[in-house]
Amino acid sequence: MSTLTIAWIALPLFVGFSIYLFPRLDRYLALGVALASAGYASYLFVAQSTLTLPLLDSFGVTLIADEMSAFFIVTNALVTSAVIIYCWHTNKTAFFFTQMIILHGCVNAAFVCADFISLYVALEVISIAAFLLIAYPRTNRSIWVGLRYLLISNVAMLFYLMGAGLVYQANYSFAYEGLSNAPIEAIALIFLGLLSKGGIFVSGLWLPLTHSESETPVSALLSGVVVKAGVFPLMRFALMVPEVDPIVRIFGVGTAVLGVGYAVFEKDTKRMLAFHTISQLGFVLAAPEVGGFYGLTHGLVKSALFLIAGTLPSRNLKELHHKPINTSIWIALVIASFSISGFPLLSGFGAKVLTMKNLLPWQVIGMNIAALGTAISFAKFIFLPHNPQGEGNVKPSFWLAMIILIGGLILANAVYYEAYTVKNIVKPLVTIALGWLAYFLIFKRLAIKLPRMLEQFDHLIGLMSLMLLLLFGMVFA
Repeated sequence: MSTLTIAWIALPLFVGFSIYLFPRLDRYLALGVALASAGYASYLFVAQSTLTLPLLDSFGVTLIADEMSAFFIVTNALVTSAVIIYCWHTNKTAFFFTQMIILHGCVNAAFVCADFISLYVALEVISIAAFLLIAYPRTNRSIWVGLRYLLISNVAMLFYLMGAGLVYQANYSFAYEGLSNAPIEAIALIFLGLLSKGGIFVSGLWLPLTHSESETPVSALLSGVVVKAGVFPLMRFALMVPEVDPIVRIFGVGTAVLGVGYAVFEKDTKRMLAFHTISQLGFVLAAPEVGGFYGLTHGLVKSALFLIAGTLPSRNLKELHHKPINTSIWIALVIASFSISGFPLLSGFGAKVLTMKNLLPWQVIGMNIAALGTAISFAKFIFLPHNPQGEGNVKPSFWLAMIILIGGLILANAVYYEAYTVKNIVKPLVTIALGWLAYFLIFKRLAIKLPRMLEQFDHLIGLMSLMLLLLFGMVFA
């Protein structure tokens, strides 16, 4: 098992660089790596055991692979496979697939790290690979968006690295468990780095511009899996160190409400999806012990939604009401929107029920508001006009990607089939009905455009400073 794990971690890097030797096989090699990750995740699910693999005992460098890791690894595998197939008949070069598969491997590494220094290396390589994918079109706009992402990531990781150094100074080890004996400055600095990297609360306001301005397959990768590399360690901390669990849950609720608060007013399809990524990451953090299942359903549905949004005739929701879309695309859009809203028969329903059952009493009101906001937001997609001759021609590879992602949403129902009771079914149906009612009576008629001042680069750096003060206050308390 140990040898298998090390081989699985090294495989994406080996294959990624080998693609240059065999550029005609780029798509096949990349897809093979993603399928290998799916196989490894399946093994973890079947084994039902935790692998602890010490690499450098004296520094606390350790890998941990368990069921929680498996949920995120299989998400990465399915999303990457779908995006590779989506790009199969495009003019993407071997460079694109090399960066994609290196990104895939480093995201996987972040899901099995159990020490601060290995995580730092993985997150830094993720930043570089993501930057190269964002800037791939080589336009002035894409290069600026990529550089903005890279600079924010580097500032966040600088805070993180200082915190990791303080943990080592206190414990002579980089292991996650050292967080319990670390000074409060270390906890605040590490959390600031990961919250910013993961797109959480106000320090995640870099995310809407980055995800909405990237190419469609890159947006699907970023929202589906990359941001979770920053969120996953926070879940680990909450489970390993009970003292930080309340902090993680507070940011979960705050992020879910903040993201959906922006999304209900947004009229741009890709920006609305990006704000919902922020909100849904809040759901993942609100109940860390079951966040793996929510992470899986969100990764599949958000990647599907970004790929579908890339086929629509316009990004402007008002224009889409005057341009009926093709009915087949609309059906895929509705299925994904139903899942994220928590409609039964799709795994988003089970994930929401499981999350709500594991909330603390003080979290319930905030998370129900966020669930209502989700139903309001996705009513914008569900009630778009459509007809069989509508706009939107897609290639067969698009439908193969949809089969993987939407098929995954249906199959993942089996993870928590106990959710299907009358009581559990009625509550989300009422929430969705209220959300649709609020959409038709209020939000459809509103034309409020929220200011984007806080998304400017200099303000994002300022928000990190405010977040640091907030974290110090929370840790002191």
